[in-house]
Amino acid sequence: MIYVVRHGQTDLNKEKRLQGRQGMPLNEEGIKQAEILREELKEIKFDCVFSSPQERAIQTAEIVSGLKAIPDVRLDVFDLGEADRLRREEVMMRGPVPDPSIYKGVENIKDFIKRVFHFMSELEGRYHKEQINILISGHRCTTGCMGAYFLGEPQDGDLLKFSSNNGKYKVYEFEKRQII
Repeated sequence: MIYVVRHGQTDLNKEKRLQGRQGMPLNEEGIKQAEILREELKEIKFDCVFSSPQERAIQTAEIVSGLKAIPDVRLDVFDLGEADRLRREEVMMRGPVPDPSIYKGVENIKDFIKRVFHFMSELEGRYHKEQINILISGHRCTTGCMGAYFLGEPQDGDLLKFSSNNGKYKVYEFEKRQII
């Protein structure tokens, strides 16, 4: 089973700001969310724990699992460029991402999907025949993209619909993956 966890709350989440690679560690509420999640999943023995290299994702993974997380750059948060840390309501969007013609450094959404799918495909190739439990800790964007890996990319391009709230998770199985 694949347990896809969204990191706990940070002060930027609380302030309703976009949080990318200039993110913050978990705040007190985020630590509590991870501890609650650890309690919810206490019966699960995790065989592997992977994480975005962002501190908030690593903290969440390690609190939840009790194990050392293996960071992977392919799980890094979507690069928001100059829109990072701005209030959501003040950001000019182009579809689901900040408008790259306004904000320098915004990652190409297709490249983002490609890198997350590459990680998931490699993971599936390595572990799909094994009966193990894998925890992956990420962000709203990466957990949404992982959902799209299992459920198929949505027609409207909104990967975020597959994400969870802070400190929540979804469970997937490679055997039940919908290839569209």
